[in-house]
Amino acid sequence: MKDYQIRFSGSGGQGLQLTARILAAALVQEGRYVAQSQSYEPTSRGGLSRSDLVVSTGQVDYPLVTKLDYLLILDQLAVATSFGLIGDSAIVLVDEERVVEPPQGKHRILSLPLAQEARRIGNPRAANVVSLAVLLAVGDLCDRKIMQSTIRNMVPKRFLELNLAALQAGYELVG
Repeated sequence: MKDYQIRFSGSGGQGLQLTARILAAALVQEGRYVAQSQSYEPTSRGGLSRSDLVVSTGQVDYPLVTKLDYLLILDQLAVATSFGLIGDSAIVLVDEERVVEPPQGKHRILSLPLAQEARRIGNPRAANVVSLAVLLAVGDLCDRKIMQSTIRNMVPKRFLELNLAALQAGYELVG
């Protein structure tokens, strides 16, 4: 297990804060140390929103991201705010519908139909969990069973089946 930094970014209402909290809780269950920070504009929907995690095998020395290893972008408006933080070997996951100009550089870009997949399973707002599963699979960030258990414990019951389906759909997107 290595230390890494991850950012979930997009617009308000996409569930990015919850996504980061779910991943943080799962990683703590695995014995990792996690610092989480977040930023969002004072609008309930549509403004810039992001949540960052600094993940470590030991205590986190500095709680803010300095060089991203993983970046999720669910909206074009979030591209510019992260560009200077993307590491050369980072994995940048973008929704192919909503991010038409992903950040260019040495990093690896994965442009996938995240929102489309969420609509396929019944709710376009599930793109956050579809995306989370893709990042987990590509980066081998967290055990699947622990993630499923964490979702069961943190998501309201009325959204549980949708989120578990979104998690599975994300894993299937990347095989």
